Amino acid sequence: MKLSAFASSFVFDPRKPRFRDYRTLLDDEDEELPGLEASLEQIGEYQRRLWANRARAVLLVAHGPDTSGKDSLIRTLATYADPAGFHAWSFSRPQGAETRHDFLWRVTPFLPGFGEMVVFNRSHHEAVIAERVWPVHEPESYNWKNRYQSIRNFESHLVEEGTTLIKVWLNLSEDEHSQRLLKRLDKPRKRWKFDKSDIDGWNKRHQYQEFAEEAMAATHTEEAPWFIVPGDRKSQARAIVAAILAEQLQHLAPEYPKEDEGVLKEYRRLLAKNGVK
Repeated sequence: MKLSAFASSFVFDPRKPRFRDYRTLLDDEDEELPGLEASLEQIGEYQRRLWANRARAVLLVAHGPDTSGKDSLIRTLATYADPAGFHAWSFSRPQGAETRHDFLWRVTPFLPGFGEMVVFNRSHHEAVIAERVWPVHEPESYNWKNRYQSIRNFESHLVEEGTTLIKVWLNLSEDEHSQRLLKRLDKPRKRWKFDKSDIDGWNKRHQYQEFAEEAMAATHTEEAPWFIVPGDRKSQARAIVAAILAEQLQHLAPEYPKEDEGVLKEYRRLLAKNGVK
């Protein structure tokens, strides 16, 4: 994956395996972020070129604790996207048939086809994060090292076959996490998001984060890297992710497909025959 100096500054560093080693907020005086609107317009244009070429695909996976802004980030990224080639899917706790198949089975049907840009709100990585906190099967039946290897192999295969993976962790400070939960409690239109399981989630948040850190270290590769994005200010997080996504789309589809002069000539002939000037 080709990365600019800007994008590279947010790439996970295996020498710093803890989220606390990364910023949760950028200093406005020290950091000049690309303009969000400009990046969104680029996403719209180059996503259409991606769709027109039908040669490559993009999969962005968004992870982070509850209230980290995954939903609003995805809505923002879709601002100028052509719905014909853009899709977003959300993955929660495995249920029903999902529990009777291998853990990658449930995400496979939703992978992007050539020409498509797809965003996962949580993803197959939850199988080595959330399932360690809240097992779907008997705990002794899991082999986490094998799952890590399966994810690396799976993502390597996707990249080799033409899919660019952008894996994002929205990094929240604990104070900001707490404040957002309180705000959600105070907003009637947000309260529906709370479930009894959220209480257990809050009590086990440190355990979840520990497993997320371990999973990130085990599944970060040069071809499918993780990006640790400061998440305490949603506007900053959106600007960073949008800039990274726009950059990758430009690499994948810099131009529209070359036109077929023979087809254009025939269309002109047919239109002229029917009196169209």
